[in-house]
Amino acid sequence: MQKIRNIAIIAHVDHGKTTLVDKMLHAGKLFRENEDTGELIMDNNELERERGITILAKNVSIDYNGYKINIIDTPGHADFGGEVERVLNMADGVLLLVDAFEGPMPQTRFVLQKALQMGLLPIVVVNKVDKPNCRPDEVNEAVFDLMYNLDATEEQLGFHTIYGSAKQNWMSEDWKNPTDNILPLLDAIIKYIPEPKTLDGTPQMLITSLDYSAYVGRIAVGRVHRGTLRENMDVSLVKRDGTVVKSRIKELHTFTGLGRSKSMEVSSGDICALVGIDGFEIGDTIADINNPEALKPIAIDEPTMSMVFTINDSPFFGKEGKFVTSRHIHERLIKELDKNLALRVEKSMDSDIWHVYGRGVLHLSVLIETMRREGYELQVGQPQVIFKEINGVKCEPVEQLTINLPEESSGKVIEMVATRKGEMLSMEVKNDRIQLEFLIPSRGIIGLRNNVLTVSAGEAIMSHRFHEYQPYKGDIEKRNNGSIIAMESGTAFAYSIDKLQDRGRFFIFPQDEVYAGQVVGESSKEGDLVVNVTKSKKLTNVRASGSDDKVRLIPPVVFSLEEALEYIKEDEYVEVTPTKIRLRKIILDENERKRVSKK
Repeated sequence: MQKIRNIAIIAHVDHGKTTLVDKMLHAGKLFRENEDTGELIMDNNELERERGITILAKNVSIDYNGYKINIIDTPGHADFGGEVERVLNMADGVLLLVDAFEGPMPQTRFVLQKALQMGLLPIVVVNKVDKPNCRPDEVNEAVFDLMYNLDATEEQLGFHTIYGSAKQNWMSEDWKNPTDNILPLLDAIIKYIPEPKTLDGTPQMLITSLDYSAYVGRIAVGRVHRGTLRENMDVSLVKRDGTVVKSRIKELHTFTGLGRSKSMEVSSGDICALVGIDGFEIGDTIADINNPEALKPIAIDEPTMSMVFTINDSPFFGKEGKFVTSRHIHERLIKELDKNLALRVEKSMDSDIWHVYGRGVLHLSVLIETMRREGYELQVGQPQVIFKEINGVKCEPVEQLTINLPEESSGKVIEMVATRKGEMLSMEVKNDRIQLEFLIPSRGIIGLRNNVLTVSAGEAIMSHRFHEYQPYKGDIEKRNNGSIIAMESGTAFAYSIDKLQDRGRFFIFPQDEVYAGQVVGESSKEGDLVVNVTKSKKLTNVRASGSDDKVRLIPPVVFSLEEALEYIKEDEYVEVTPTKIRLRKIILDENERKRVSKK
């Protein structure tokens, strides 16, 4: 039986977690052949690399000095909270990674709190100590204060701290004495993280994660809690509701390096993947065939936002994507449910509309962006918050919002959050920047990021996480400006856009193809404005001074997917295709729109 350590890594977005795991893998002598590629091995999904965030938790392991260290990478974004809790169930300890300049950040707090409640022991890693004006000792104190506030036990508060720079590939007990390798961290893991308790008896394993393979279907991943699992063993699958299904393990895999290797048997304490178990859900238990005992299932975060997905029925449908029919979209959404836990999908009976429920705008937009890159065309409606009735009172989700920004723009931001029914909890000055904390309804966050970045000239750092359901806070005023809508289909001309520039700001470039009912800009006043952007200049043979002046266009606003979702109104859709993101009215015909609005 190998000596095992199971650790999860917790860190705020961009504090160097994925880089650290990569360096630990190098230290485990796994990558001698392609060591100089400089690519991140962990975030191998295209979206993760672009945004620099971890979306899916991954498992890898390192062999070091006769120990097997299982490393579980966790997402830092609260929108992927569904991933975090399951992941921590497999660990015996956590590495808390903090930036030596920024210190512990709000989203670190979210995962850390869950870990401390589960009784996991932390090791603190203060990373990026090579940064100018870093303050490692102060940060270490701040981590202690944070853990104390999160009700950590005496044992958890006696944590061990390691300093270093993952990028420069060194770790040390004292940040003033750099070493030339990362091994002090691996030694600390072996010394301070407890080994998993081996329990004898009938086998038990909680399914905490899943993998998917086109050949064998869904693969159950989890940590063996008690006893030993063997290949071709008959087992019981105990569902959440207590029903028991007989099943058989066809193959057993353990994690080695970045991949998996087949194994004849896996004992209590190790993490493994089971092939051949059918119809399981996350939180089900694999147990003994004769007297099955269930483990306590994991609570998965409830969705707080919903969005309408529908097929693309605009005049341009099918021109840019490969998968455009309702069958394609339906199959893709059902397939996503296999992997994406916090997601729910409901199809309307009579029409091609799906209601997709998720953890936030980021969670849903990552799904839409992934589908778009795979060649799907679809339309999505405005994100809606899910209301609940608790004890006869209408309640809505409330989030804890943290904004870190320069002092001069703090007044405007506080006012902006207050109009969206946000309550301020605290205000601290940290190194000539101000850190604000609010409780704000989830509805109020939709569209807020854009405005905060505008006011702070792009300097604000904003993060939020779900807090709880609270009674409904009343109406929040939405975007007042109307939309500028194209009157006719055709090619947009610079000449006509130039003549309309005083009416508002545009979202299209000259020579873009537009269709009637497409939203091409934002009006500077209330109420929608229908304009003709396809009118070209009439040519005459009469020359007049000043009539041939150059057209001077203000550059159009280009939306990212999240910005577009947060921008649209109730009667608008975002049309998403592999090459374009367009905004449009749900009802394209102007007369029809007027008729409906009168009703």
